[in-house]
Amino acid sequence: MCVTAVESRPAGVALTPSPGGHRPFGARVKAFVALTKPRIIELLLITTVPVMFLAAQGVPDLWLVLTTTIGGYLSAGGANALNMYIDRDIDALMDRTSQRPLVTGMVSPRECLAFGIALAVISTLWFGLLVNWLSAGLSLGALLFYVVVYTMILKRRTSQNIVWGGIAGCMPVLIGWSAVTNSMSWAAVILFAVIFFWTPPHYWPLSMKVKDDYARVGVPMLPVIASNRVVARQIVLYSWVMVAVSLLLTPLGYTGWFYTLVAVLTGGFWLWEAHGLLNRAKSGVTGAKLKEMRLFHWSITYVSLLFVAVAVDPFLK
Repeated sequence: MCVTAVESRPAGVALTPSPGGHRPFGARVKAFVALTKPRIIELLLITTVPVMFLAAQGVPDLWLVLTTTIGGYLSAGGANALNMYIDRDIDALMDRTSQRPLVTGMVSPRECLAFGIALAVISTLWFGLLVNWLSAGLSLGALLFYVVVYTMILKRRTSQNIVWGGIAGCMPVLIGWSAVTNSMSWAAVILFAVIFFWTPPHYWPLSMKVKDDYARVGVPMLPVIASNRVVARQIVLYSWVMVAVSLLLTPLGYTGWFYTLVAVLTGGFWLWEAHGLLNRAKSGVTGAKLKEMRLFHWSITYVSLLFVAVAVDPFLK
């Protein structure tokens, strides 16, 4: 989940305190928390905990749920902090990132780098010692993929950045499953694929909304280099594959009627919204009338409802 923050100052003008400037302790604490991007992590945890219920076919060990959740927050928080460290140059030029701690000067680049590395090390040891080393490896792999492959390599080089970079956001599904079973399963792989195909049609509508920001800093998000019609067509394509993959769990015996019902209803509404966006784009609608953010907001609701169904379904089979 991304938060648009627009301030009444020219983009690119950082609010960096002068050397020795006053930085209140409470504001500093909030800034370090902001480095972890808590609202994005909320979404990651929504895809982690329900999978643990499916893997356990009931209520998993609650201590295990707690340790996995904390480890997931620490790992994702470290990845997000390192992402802000690397992207601090373009964050200062984009309206929606103008309030990030490195841009305002509330946290220095050196502090951010040390904070991100510390969280990466702590989270890996946390998973290894309190959950299992398979989960630790998956967690570290997700962090490195997000920081190195997505942020450093893909983001500024290809319009497919969010497609392949989204793999990091799929890893919490595998971590949730491995935390319970210390192994992998086709159920986890299918849910991994659901998030993989969910990520582009989730993020591209937001990118359509803020494409001027990305264009300003030279980040080739698909909406920057392609027309709304082309982007909407891609959104529809990924949406159909996502919904189809989400329905594979039931014929393979992992879920029952409740999950299937939720997947069909929520997936159907998603496709309605995606095709609506495509129709508006084909008609040449632009600006507020394009209503691209309707799909973005629904995408968050969709993944939340689908994974709640994943958690509830074992109790209704």
